[in-house]
Amino acid sequence: MSQSPPDHTVDAARLPVMLSTLRLPSIGRHWQGFADRADREGWGAARYLAALCDHELADRDARRIGRHLAEAGLPRGKTFASFEFAAVPTIRKAHLSALGNGDAWLEQGANILCFGPSGTGKSHAAAAIGHALVEGGRRVLFTRTTDLVQKLQAARRDLALPAMLSRLDRFDCLILDDLGYASKDQAETSVLFELIAERYERRSLIVTCNQPFSEWNRIFPDAAMTVAAIDRLVHHATILEMNAESFRQRAAVSNKRAQDEMPATTINDNQNEGQT
Repeated sequence: MSQSPPDHTVDAARLPVMLSTLRLPSIGRHWQGFADRADREGWGAARYLAALCDHELADRDARRIGRHLAEAGLPRGKTFASFEFAAVPTIRKAHLSALGNGDAWLEQGANILCFGPSGTGKSHAAAAIGHALVEGGRRVLFTRTTDLVQKLQAARRDLALPAMLSRLDRFDCLILDDLGYASKDQAETSVLFELIAERYERRSLIVTCNQPFSEWNRIFPDAAMTVAAIDRLVHHATILEMNAESFRQRAAVSNKRAQDEMPATTINDNQNEGQT
């Protein structure tokens, strides 16, 4: 008695359900288009499957990066592309880009310290490195130091500081912006020191500060704590000196110069428009 050949047909109606159950949404959206192309171009089964998997993996990476960018809290537009390297001669684009790759120093739990007067691009440089790290698959959190200190102090009051420090461990890099504006209260700065000590040689920090180390006694009122904090931050650290004219001051001067050079009739017209 002859046997009928096995039925190799696929019930296409079941594919969306199966792919959804397997959590393969990109393959679910694109399998039919790839199948049509495979039929036209004579792909083998392995090439067809590999093309679908490549597409799924690329979309999965893009979704993960999107989630990590959303949680990072990075300021918008502060990337390498928008950084005015010509205005900060002490900073080289190749150096910042290498830091943005992140592999070597992040694996060491090393830090980046950005110093300079207000408005010289410290926060921009730190955020640009953070953007590059996230795009490279790392997890980053950008926060004003004062905001994080307040949260750490609240966690200590609730006897939850170890748990919060543990949650922060999921970030490969914390960016502490404007360390120099942190509260001078002993209790609050002590939790900042605990964060620095907890991450020492395990997880990285990027710190921006407008005060040199010689003035950090204004941040940490205890002299021993000041020395210990600096020691842990500087060990395995890259230090960026942002000694340049303030971007904001330069923009204000440029705007003033443009107004001075503007014909009087144009200035009067603009003022009249502003009054209407």
